[in-house]
Amino acid sequence: MKFVTKRIHAYLDYPVAVALMALPFVLGLGKSNMFAFQLSVATGVAAFALTLLTDHHLGVMRVIPYRIHLIVDALVGAVFVLAPFVFSFKGLDTYYYLINGVAVLTVVSLHKPEAVSSKS
Repeated sequence: MKFVTKRIHAYLDYPVAVALMALPFVLGLGKSNMFAFQLSVATGVAAFALTLLTDHHLGVMRVIPYRIHLIVDALVGAVFVLAPFVFSFKGLDTYYYLINGVAVLTVVSLHKPEAVSSKS
């Protein structure tokens, strides 16, 4: 059952981007590898910019198609799941990326395709 609409996704994007920027400071990420800290902050900044530029009701400039936004989200989810293994993260750094990666992939996989309107 796919229920995450474009509208719901748009409302999730801004708080997730801010969380990706703030949580490394709050949680003290980077103890096993400083890249664990840097990757989250950089991804948060990029996610915020992506959301501002996405063609949905909360986008400001709306130059990036929503479909491309979903592809980028899926890639980020995959990178987050793989990062602990590739970069040898340990402890909280590992859990942070695995949980966030699975969460992002879950949201993308539950995306409800928009109804195609026929204009005659």
